[in-house]
Amino acid sequence: MEETSVQDVRKEYQAKKQEMSSLKTALHSLHTEKEAAFQQLKEFRIKISALSTRIQDLKTQRQALTGQVKELKGERDKLNQVVKEKAQAHQVVDQKKKESGVPKFPAESPYKLKAEIARLERKLETEVMPFPKEQELNKKLKELKAIFKKCAAAIDASKKMNATRVEFSESRRKAQDAHQQVQEIAQKSQDVHVGINALYDEIQKWREEEKAVAEKYLRLKEEFFQTKQKQEELSKQLDTFSSQLKERDENSFQTRVLAKTAEVQEKMRKGKKLSTEDILAFQALD
Repeated sequence: MEETSVQDVRKEYQAKKQEMSSLKTALHSLHTEKEAAFQQLKEFRIKISALSTRIQDLKTQRQALTGQVKELKGERDKLNQVVKEKAQAHQVVDQKKKESGVPKFPAESPYKLKAEIARLERKLETEVMPFPKEQELNKKLKELKAIFKKCAAAIDASKKMNATRVEFSESRRKAQDAHQQVQEIAQKSQDVHVGINALYDEIQKWREEEKAVAEKYLRLKEEFFQTKQKQEELSKQLDTFSSQLKERDENSFQTRVLAKTAEVQEKMRKGKKLSTEDILAFQALD
């Protein structure tokens, strides 16, 4: 082969080696970027997984609170029904009191009336008195007993009124407490619900960032793969060039040896003195 052709091959071989060096640098850079993107993806997935776990925990908590609210609403409704019944009972007692015509207490307390009745009864039983006086005391005693009876009815009605009022107040207080508990737990459930939505928003934000990094990772992965293929193809080309140059170098060496050997043989035929180089060339032929 002509020397100029060999030089062209060597020149192209060196160009391919430089290209290989550039590809190795590019591969290293792509690998570094690709692995960094992959690490980012792992971090995003860990964060999203942690947020998803937190959401599930909050959903369980919200479900429990919703169950409490439902239960408390049932108790509140029962208590409201009791309040309604107690209010009706109070109205019935009050109406009966009004219908019975029970008067208000007299100036003297029922206890004084009872004491006066007892005094008059003793007086009638133990003292001797004129008949008109006895009649007068019996009349007064009868009047006092009638008044006391009405007072006793008023006392009993008042006691019933007070009892129904106390029961109504207690039932209403319990219903109000139950309603307050419903509101508090419902607010807690709402707060948990808001927290869940906030976590969903955060997950959405991380997913958007993850999507961008995932696209970058896939792009780098594809570039890395294509560059790797180019490197493998170039490596084959370099092996071919190397084999060609080696073969041409060997052929060139053999050609030079044969030429030198012919020259040595010619010197020997003419009886000329051989140099060390002549001897080595002659030995190479063997």
